[in-house]
Amino acid sequence: MPTEKATHSAPAASAPPFAPPQWTDSELRDPHHNAEKARKVRGMFAAIAGKYDLNNRVHSLWRDQAWRKYAVKAAAVKPGDSVLDVACGTGDLTEWFGASPAKDVTGVDFTPQMLEVARTKLTHRPHEIAAKINYAEGDAQALAIPTASKDVVSIAFGIRNVAEPAKAVAEFARVLKPGGRLVILEFGRPSFPPARWLNDWYCGWLMPRTATLISGDKSGAYKYLPKSVGTFMDRPALMQLMVKVGFEQVTSRSLTLGICICYRGVRK
Repeated sequence: MPTEKATHSAPAASAPPFAPPQWTDSELRDPHHNAEKARKVRGMFAAIAGKYDLNNRVHSLWRDQAWRKYAVKAAAVKPGDSVLDVACGTGDLTEWFGASPAKDVTGVDFTPQMLEVARTKLTHRPHEIAAKINYAEGDAQALAIPTASKDVVSIAFGIRNVAEPAKAVAEFARVLKPGGRLVILEFGRPSFPPARWLNDWYCGWLMPRTATLISGDKSGAYKYLPKSVGTFMDRPALMQLMVKVGFEQVTSRSLTLGICICYRGVRK
């Protein structure tokens, strides 16, 4: 569980030398209702942590950082704001918030190997960014963060990996101050048919093969990732969930033809 006192210099476990397969083909038909989802997701991300950033850059054609930069803009960070980046992974979005006017930024993830990469990266960042950022291990569904203590909560490409997304979004509402902003980045499918067909082929056939080759992954991570997008709740359902747990002014914006969607809501 995270604490506000955790620092980026804290030790983290190294990735295992070999990760057994986490997902069978039959399980991937509906990964979101698998009783072992949390364990499998943690093992999967532990296996790919070392090449995660490289695969993100290559397979998004370097758009992933532009999407994160847009999320920070959507959060409308003000001087003195306290930011919580959930499912922070290797810290890309956390670092973008660190470069914003925020007072402090806490990155939380439940995979130690991803946090190890994030902490290592932070040692190479300018002091004015690194000094704002703390990393801590924790669960999006049960955050060890005081109620109404954050001005911004973000989660990038992680909400679909949570065992119970509704519980996580309710936690985001709990830790935000009234008027605080929630920003969610998640993958979508382009509505324009040719773009959708190309994206489906790329994500469903090409990317799993090339990403697995780059990472040397044996866990099945890059089979799971496109399946988890296609079987996750749709755009209206996620927006409705945000409203249900206490957000207003809920909006969504398509980025890069709808390959990525940025959701935003304000805590009542």
